[in-house]
Amino acid sequence: MESETAIQTLAALAQPTRLDVFRLLVRREPAGMPAGDIARELAVPANTMSAHLAVLTRAELVRSERRGRSIVYRADLDHVRSLATFILRDCCGGRPEVCAPLIADLTPCCPPKESAHG
Repeated sequence: MESETAIQTLAALAQPTRLDVFRLLVRREPAGMPAGDIARELAVPANTMSAHLAVLTRAELVRSERRGRSIVYRADLDHVRSLATFILRDCCGGRPEVCAPLIADLTPCCPPKESAHG
């Protein structure tokens, strides 16, 4: 990831409604949500929500796909992973103990469930 992309991504999240949208979509992974449902859940007018979703899409934080008459939005977790890696890549400066507490905090709160087959 380049610095300009990281800045655009962080800037998109530096607004309360867009941050709320992104967090909602992360909670709704992998199904996503139609734009109208997002607007209703967050009590934001549809035209305002459309503008916020456009900013998040340009920043590569959300993806959309048409499903019938609806456009369903999903969080782009691969882009968020790239952003986190970009931010943390040089954080330890050759001293892993500096970043160890941060990495521990990033461990998922809910580890994947074991499959019935494994």
